[in-house]
Amino acid sequence: MAKTVYFTREITPESLIRIYDALGRELKGKVAVKISTGEPGGHNFLQPAFIRGLVDKLQGTIVECCTAYGGNRDKPADHWKAIRDHGFLGIAPCDLMDEEGEMQLPVGGGKRLGYNLVGDHLRRYDSMLVLSHFKGHVAGGFGGALKNMSIGIASRNGKARLHSAGRTADPDLCWTLEADQDGFLESMAEACKSVKDYLGAENIAYINVANRLSIDCDCDSHPHEPEMADIGIYASLDPVALDQCCYDAIMNSPDPGKASLVERMLSRHAIHTVEWASEIGVGEREYTIEEI
Repeated sequence: MAKTVYFTREITPESLIRIYDALGRELKGKVAVKISTGEPGGHNFLQPAFIRGLVDKLQGTIVECCTAYGGNRDKPADHWKAIRDHGFLGIAPCDLMDEEGEMQLPVGGGKRLGYNLVGDHLRRYDSMLVLSHFKGHVAGGFGGALKNMSIGIASRNGKARLHSAGRTADPDLCWTLEADQDGFLESMAEACKSVKDYLGAENIAYINVANRLSIDCDCDSHPHEPEMADIGIYASLDPVALDQCCYDAIMNSPDPGKASLVERMLSRHAIHTVEWASEIGVGEREYTIEEI
């Protein structure tokens, strides 16, 4: 059955709230808002002023985890500085979920991971908004809801397991192993399933903001400038349908500036994360678009 993806061309704080309301899902209890707080030096991450109204509406806590690569967010003290410097502490409570440790979530139906390692503070939350900047990514091809829910919620050691397709939890060692691209993409999909199973599908909503469409992720301290125009905001209760829709929007865009982003996605076999997520029951690839 095709899932509904809501869409608006308007990228404003007010339209962000409207598209969340269109989903018709009330996130209850203590609400986590999972974003990328952005690598220092980068500037494409979702800005605090843009998300503030929706975070306030949800009475949410902005949540993050440390990175596996050796940048300026791999250690809690440095990551907290980035969160503060980028303005997120000025708009809402923030939580570095793996600051005090990690916990295992079982992965059912996968072939790469038996378990996923996530920030221990995930247990503090009853529901979650996965609020993602849709853009390219040097490893995954693109980053959207599935990447934000997998790599984004994984602890530093958990990120190493995903990048190495389950072969190591050592953040230093994972980058030295021979690449297994499809294994990495499948590991992200399996991590998503573990988070969805843990929180419950009825307790998660997903929004992708397709602006500042760089070929590089917000984890890049010097991202390539976008070459194609902003598209809009997409939202769904199904992360697979949502990422499939955003991928299709790039591929089918008449904008000639899409070429480098299309090449980035194709060269990394990016759609395979969506394919495998659908295969193991994270969601459905078929969708209909409802413009608001």
